[in-house]
Amino acid sequence: MKKIYGSAAEALDGLLFDGMFIASGGFGLCGIPELLLQAIKDAGTKDLTFASNNAGVDDFGIGILLQTRQVKKMISSYVGENKEFMRQYLSGELELEFNPQGTLAERMRAGGAGIPGFYTKTGVGTQIAEGKEHKDFNGETYILETGMFADLSIVKAWKADETGNLIFRKAARNFNPPAATCGKVCVVEVEEIVPTGSLDPDHIHLPGVYVHRIIQGEHEKRIEQRTVRQRENA
Repeated sequence: MKKIYGSAAEALDGLLFDGMFIASGGFGLCGIPELLLQAIKDAGTKDLTFASNNAGVDDFGIGILLQTRQVKKMISSYVGENKEFMRQYLSGELELEFNPQGTLAERMRAGGAGIPGFYTKTGVGTQIAEGKEHKDFNGETYILETGMFADLSIVKAWKADETGNLIFRKAARNFNPPAATCGKVCVVEVEEIVPTGSLDPDHIHLPGVYVHRIIQGEHEKRIEQRTVRQRENA
């Protein structure tokens, strides 16, 4: 089975359709599948629902799809750093489903494991719990959250071998592994593709069984918030 494709557009060919549900890895601007997001923008696919920790910034990450009005709904934990996100939400142009970060990660992981729902204490007594089933266990109240089953997963890894085994680098792992598992099809962009068998099995973070298509490309590593201080006198 061919897994390596020449470009993001080629890797997404035949997978995109209007109204689809996409799970995307990344945290802030760290570990985001920027090449695949640009290809989705170029394809013009619209009415999209995205599950992602956040929506990037105005001109990078999922933010570029907000600018072109291709996103209908966001399932997110954090909505700061993106003025267009805030504007569309406050004006009623964008649907938003808030998820605590741990809940969002577990919903993705549960979907990848074929688990339709799970109970959590997170969100009890808040707006997060409204309309959800409540159940008591050992005197504590929990709410029912559903597993996440996406049409497509798009993620970014550091290295892949030719069969799709992935290694993520440091904090760029973030939401990428659970996002990768919960889609019917998983497309990955990486910085380097190495021969099969060259990765230490103990260092693989996500097995290739979850990965359907891979691209290699150049990536822009932005800093979302750059904070500096004056050098102290010696």
